[in-house]
Amino acid sequence: MIKKLPSGRWQARHRPVPGGKQVARNFDRKLDAVRWLDAQKAAVLTGTYADPGAGRITFREYATAWQAAQTHRPNTAAAVDSALRVHALPRFGDRPIASIRPTEVQAWVRDLSSTLAPSTVRVTYQHLRSVFRAAELDRVISRTPCEQVKLPRAARPRVTPLATEVVLGAAERMPDRWRALVTLMAGTGLRPGEAAGLCLEQVEMLRKTLHVDRQLLLRPRVLGPVKTESSDRFVPFGEVVAHALAAHMATYPPGEHGLVFTDVFGAPVNRDEVGRAFKAAAVASGGPATARLHDLRHYYASLLIRAGEDVKVVQDRLGHASARETLDTYSHLWPDSEDRTRSAVDGVLGARTEDSLRTEDGPR
Repeated sequence: MIKKLPSGRWQARHRPVPGGKQVARNFDRKLDAVRWLDAQKAAVLTGTYADPGAGRITFREYATAWQAAQTHRPNTAAAVDSALRVHALPRFGDRPIASIRPTEVQAWVRDLSSTLAPSTVRVTYQHLRSVFRAAELDRVISRTPCEQVKLPRAARPRVTPLATEVVLGAAERMPDRWRALVTLMAGTGLRPGEAAGLCLEQVEMLRKTLHVDRQLLLRPRVLGPVKTESSDRFVPFGEVVAHALAAHMATYPPGEHGLVFTDVFGAPVNRDEVGRAFKAAAVASGGPATARLHDLRHYYASLLIRAGEDVKVVQDRLGHASARETLDTYSHLWPDSEDRTRSAVDGVLGARTEDSLRTEDGPR
């Protein structure tokens, strides 16, 4: 409804929710009041209406409530909490959530980019965007400010697999309690958490297969679900891995929860400690200074590709969510079309040439 006030101004009122509180605004012109009222009614009809009062809640209050309602995995929950607490809340925490503008989010991204790697900026921004997206869906704000925000370009590092000599040397130089873990990762492509969280019940020695359905979290050191749904998989292993696991378990019986790899007290291993030991062993074996435990997963992928396995097989063995993820990481390791063209031609013409030469060299 619209009415003229004693002051000569025009007041527009509407009730967005039946039985709810009326919202009113005053205008100098009746035309502006009509336009505003029409816009409010349209927002209600299209589902884009946001209660102006709800937008007064601070970003900190809404983000805290949003976090509490999520069903994130432990590692994801810790990452979200860190991103919001360290980077987002200091900037936006005390601001009414509806007052934050896209230009301010863009400025925040720019400032983060001056101190953080592009990949870290992108992940941090994604967590902020999730909060604003939820606020939009809850009708706390009419529109998220995380739109058309330009992010720094993150160059994907080119994977260079470790040399076999480095992998074998690193395994020999590792503390005896963790030596088989290196062989396991190099021979199955398990992630560090999946290998550290391996339990006896996951190992089928007769079929030489692992069921990867759990991992050891970094903090706290407890068993948790694997990274994604596609990470739950069965991975075959060969004689080398079978022998290494059997020898390891004969010397170090499984600990709590049937864990294959434990510390001296039978408790879950400290993944950071194992990672530092592997880096030192790899460098001492001629590996790069950047060597890390995850490189054994890349090494395994390179072995499959070298053996001629296709993208789908590599994807399944590694537990990637899509073939695109596999190709984005390892496409440069597959022979390119030029190599296949040369091999195809040489395979036919080379054989014909050899037959011709043998014929010419024979009796006349």
